[in-house]
Amino acid sequence: MASTDTAPQAKADDLAGLEAGLDALDAVEIRRTPVREVLVKKVLPPALAVTLVLAVWQVLVSANITDPTKLPAPSAVWDGLADLWLKGTLFDIIWTSVSRGLFGFLLALAIGTPLGLLVARVKFVRAAIGPVLSGLQSLPSVAWVPPAVLWFGLNDAMMYTVILLGAVPSIANGLVSGVDQVPPLFLRAGRTLGATGLKGTWYVVMPAALPGYLAGLKQGWAFSWRSLMAAEIIASSPDLGLGLGQLLENGRNNIDLPGVFLAIILILVVGIAIDLLVFSPVERWVLRNRGLLAQS
Repeated sequence: MASTDTAPQAKADDLAGLEAGLDALDAVEIRRTPVREVLVKKVLPPALAVTLVLAVWQVLVSANITDPTKLPAPSAVWDGLADLWLKGTLFDIIWTSVSRGLFGFLLALAIGTPLGLLVARVKFVRAAIGPVLSGLQSLPSVAWVPPAVLWFGLNDAMMYTVILLGAVPSIANGLVSGVDQVPPLFLRAGRTLGATGLKGTWYVVMPAALPGYLAGLKQGWAFSWRSLMAAEIIASSPDLGLGLGQLLENGRNNIDLPGVFLAIILILVVGIAIDLLVFSPVERWVLRNRGLLAQS
């Protein structure tokens, strides 16, 4: 009799433990990270890393370990930055490249998203152009500059063509990868609830594929920015305006090494800023909505 009573009691204890575990998961505290904690954990480490690099750079120059014609002093690069600031051309140069990069990326997004869905959902299309997209993704963006110049000449259409050919395959392949990872159960549940066709794509496939899609977007932006810089360096022209790529090429033509380093640093800063201001918040939002990020 005792053994008979013990079994239901054990089951009841197991259910109680399971409910307690689920309650504990639901009770995860989501709090806003204090500004001081953000500064210590997010801002201070990269600031220290940059300071260390600048210190090592200055030591190499001051101790004459490197040839000044090979590695300019940080102060020389700073003087170049100050000169552009005083002339009032610094932000114009940055905006020329950033505006091109963002507009080209948005065009790539508008083309790559439906293309990725088509490749992911239609077997014949995947078999036909899936390998082509993978091949295009591995092709260096700089290879598209010469034909784009011959097609369109030295103008913005050439720039956007190079950006599209570099970014669209990455965005499409990222979405294909995300769709491939959607559990079949989600699709069956969506069809049961009436989410078929475009509704199923919008309400089931795209939300479930969002992590892979977001990774493709980040890679697509990286390809957009690199493609643009390659186009500006190779196909520089006064009619195109002065962007960061042209600034880098002008430094090379004028044997202005501080100017070359300044252009490289500005290109790097813009790339990091776009990632921190655009993609990182979106990534945190996705993780938070999926319960994978306890703190915000």
